[in-house]
Amino acid sequence: MAKEKPKKAPGKESAAARPHEQEKGVAPRLGEMFRKSIIENLMKQFRYKNVMQVPKLEKISINVGVGQATQDAKLLDAVVKDLETIVGQKVVPTRSKKAISNFKLREGLPIGARVTLRQHQMYEFMDRFINVAVPRIRDFRGFSDKSFDGRGNYTIGVKEHIIFPEIDVDKVTKIFGMDITFVTTARTDQEAYALLKEFGMPFVKRQEPLEQKSAK
Repeated sequence: MAKEKPKKAPGKESAAARPHEQEKGVAPRLGEMFRKSIIENLMKQFRYKNVMQVPKLEKISINVGVGQATQDAKLLDAVVKDLETIVGQKVVPTRSKKAISNFKLREGLPIGARVTLRQHQMYEFMDRFINVAVPRIRDFRGFSDKSFDGRGNYTIGVKEHIIFPEIDVDKVTKIFGMDITFVTTARTDQEAYALLKEFGMPFVKRQEPLEQKSAK
């Protein structure tokens, strides 16, 4: 008599069937790094009296502009699909706020895409960006330290989204760039710079302290 196959217990699907569910149970590497070493390093560097004073990464905002979408809506669909592949979550189309007749732009027309990453997705994206995508940038010599906004935020402009390994270049219909903003709770550019550098952000070697540049 043939043995009856054991029934699968509910909620026990394979990792392939529920990849995002499994990832939620694994602490992101950079999140662990922040808790175990970065906090301590920044407290020593800036002599904070309380751990709550230590700046932290709050969110990562990614924006893509697709001006040609006004003539071809399918271009935006391709951009949204690729961006969702990169970040692993839903992307929201951005729409024009006003009509501009010279550019054949109507109010409310989709002209780009944006997404905000927090917590697990934020650390996971940052890890892949710094350690996998950035080394694939041609002639890369480091990111400038001039893109801080004075309020703890830092923005990087990426010219080609194909630096991300999740993208199959042979299937790309349009190469697009993006602005990536790292939003922190830092009160100064110097603190934000130190925080991102602790995470491994590859900045160019500075010739003078950041606070001196900000004062000029």
